[in-house]
Amino acid sequence: MKALIDTNVIVDALTSRKPWKESAEKIFLMAANQVMAAYITASSATDIYYLVRKYLHSTEQAKQVMGKLYSFMGILMVTGDECVDALASAVSDYEDAVIERTAAKAEMDCIITRNVKDYQDGIVKALLPDDFIAFMENGK
Repeated sequence: MKALIDTNVIVDALTSRKPWKESAEKIFLMAANQVMAAYITASSATDIYYLVRKYLHSTEQAKQVMGKLYSFMGILMVTGDECVDALASAVSDYEDAVIERTAAKAEMDCIITRNVKDYQDGIVKALLPDDFIAFMENGK
């Protein structure tokens, strides 16, 4: 299973945001244990770094966290093609449309996000973290 993990889920795990922390951490463990292939977009990486640095109040610690993240998650390149294609996407939020187009180009099986409603008109299926975990654990 190849999944693109949305920024909100990554930040939930890295900053222990409640009530989403537990699900996000389970997804991290699945990725670290190679139960699934997890990815973020290159454009999300800068947002994640910014939020983690702000949370930790430390540039050096944020860089260490990002290095660990990159050790078990792939980074998908966002090109001009995805940016242009996102303009015509059925996904109305532009940032989400870029992520969805990037996921489609990379042939991801799903996008894991807390924001499934914004992806409902896209080609790549969006799943809530808990729904993804249930699917992986139970096949449902």
